[in-house]
Amino acid sequence: MSAVPPNPAVQTVRLTVSQAVVRFLQAQFSERDGVRQQFFGGVFGIFGHGNVAGVGQALLEAEEGALGDGWEPPAQVRYMTGRNEQAMVHAAVGYARQKDRLQTLAVTASVGPGSSNMLTGAALATINRIPVLLLPADVFATRVASPVLQELEQPYGYDVSVNDAFRPLSKFFDRVWRPEQLPSALLGAMRVLTDPAETGAATICLPEDLQAEAWDFPVELFRERTWRIARPVPEKVAIAEAAELIRSAKAPLVVAGGGVVYSQATEALRTFVEATGIPVGQSQAGKGAIRYDHPLSLGAIGSTGTTAANEIAAEADVVIGIGTRYSDFTTGSRTAFQNPDVRFVNVNVASLDAVKHAGLPVQADAREALEALTAALEGFSTPDAYRERAARLNRAWDAVVDRFFHSGIGEEKGLLAQAEVIGAVDEVADDRDVVVCAAGSLPGDLHCMWRSRDPKQYHVEYGYSCMGYEIPGGIGVALAAPDRDVFITVGDGSYLMMPTELVTAVQEDAKVIVVLLQNHGFASIGALSEQHGSQRFGTKYRKRSESGRLEGGKLPVDLAANVESLGIRTLRAGTREELVAALQDAKASAESTCVYVETDLYSEAPDGGGWWDVPVSEVSHLESTRTARTWYEGEKRTQRPLL
Repeated sequence: MSAVPPNPAVQTVRLTVSQAVVRFLQAQFSERDGVRQQFFGGVFGIFGHGNVAGVGQALLEAEEGALGDGWEPPAQVRYMTGRNEQAMVHAAVGYARQKDRLQTLAVTASVGPGSSNMLTGAALATINRIPVLLLPADVFATRVASPVLQELEQPYGYDVSVNDAFRPLSKFFDRVWRPEQLPSALLGAMRVLTDPAETGAATICLPEDLQAEAWDFPVELFRERTWRIARPVPEKVAIAEAAELIRSAKAPLVVAGGGVVYSQATEALRTFVEATGIPVGQSQAGKGAIRYDHPLSLGAIGSTGTTAANEIAAEADVVIGIGTRYSDFTTGSRTAFQNPDVRFVNVNVASLDAVKHAGLPVQADAREALEALTAALEGFSTPDAYRERAARLNRAWDAVVDRFFHSGIGEEKGLLAQAEVIGAVDEVADDRDVVVCAAGSLPGDLHCMWRSRDPKQYHVEYGYSCMGYEIPGGIGVALAAPDRDVFITVGDGSYLMMPTELVTAVQEDAKVIVVLLQNHGFASIGALSEQHGSQRFGTKYRKRSESGRLEGGKLPVDLAANVESLGIRTLRAGTREELVAALQDAKASAESTCVYVETDLYSEAPDGGGWWDVPVSEVSHLESTRTARTWYEGEKRTQRPLL
């Protein structure tokens, strides 16, 4: 407790630190374009000794309305129980991404492993530029009981805990040692959470004893606050310079990233490309920024891109990146753009991304910049032949996709190809339904083949490509958009990482459709291993054989039964016809359903001509590795510094 009495002129209310946190969350709103919404849609939590009597008590008190001082919360914040702390953060990310970063969830966890389990989720949120509020419990501020259960002791400093690992993973980090520090920590976190350029994980560590400590908090802290999500306007000189460069282009190309979707700039993008005739390639986060069948849509670009996008990219002399951070996949590990004179115009709210590849930076909101560029480029258009070429390449790729969707491989081999499964989901899903994925071979196949018809239909976490994101992330989407069906596409490898959050879906009545592909191994890494001379080593789910190696029979694991045991209705499909029928059944149902299907581990997707830099051993006794190294060195020669 503070030794100095509060200023009598300041109206205060006596609360514990935890009660103050919950009350603050209930009073936060965001606004953009005149539309206002509650910022925190709920709190996910798992309680342990580090937070059960602190944040847990405060959430109970708020839920029961036992406030005592007559304060009426502007909005209720729903509490939801998670099953895994990492998964809770993934669910918050899925929720916030579906809400275009205008709303999010908070996550509370106990001291020690409960909090450190959230580290992967924090990294994922920050890498993907998605706002989540993390409230990890921490060691005693008073140190009176140190070392407490699960405390990390370091001889060089008693103020260190496992939570310091959040520092490099968070866009905002603070540890509240005293109640007086809480207001600045909360307001600092909100500043970052609502900043489209700086958003990511905001972490406020709450020592276990401090959570239950009372203080006279200023009533002003709990007033209703509306945080305006800014739309930074571009500088006139930047727009003029960008327009001049674009006008000089003979083969311009747009790379649309997630910023187009988050800023709700898809209509502005369509207007821009139709006025200028500049075709569009899309990153993983940007897929859906323009409809797949628009004549100027080239589909996915880069390592998992289409032949349409990658052919145009190889010749492009001016690349206009809008809301993209240019990951190595987007740029084909810097091999996608082969024009020796290629220049970049980078539209982004973040200066970090706006200056990449020595580009001309236009630091601004995507919608504002697109509208300004459209006006500045009035009268400019690519030749009709260029537009027609883009449309022709788009149609040609769509025909390739159609062949893979209906390849008939399943009938020949008795196991469906992964592309056939994606095609069945694509066929059954409505335009507003959402497909969710994160890791393995599915993201690459979805990127180049999924036919996006709505800006929010495609939800693939590929900034961190985190195995296990799929189910909790999909539940977050379902909580954010209960009016859409959510198809969670997940392979057996990712499923086994984090299936337990399906219990949360049952608990919250959040309907999801889990499309579970069982191929008895890691298809993506297996293929990568084979291509790079490592013979699919360690990538199959096999028993240990008499030789002592993992090359025996398949593991007798029944994943469908596992899903069913978690309370999810499960349907099994063996043929494409059965799969479509099961998906239609799942869509018609009001409850969560898993559609289980065994697939071919060795099935292929169409090759879009992209490359990904995964180094191969420079020396080896294996012929397969030596051959792969020769191939790798040849591909490596096409890399560009883009400086």
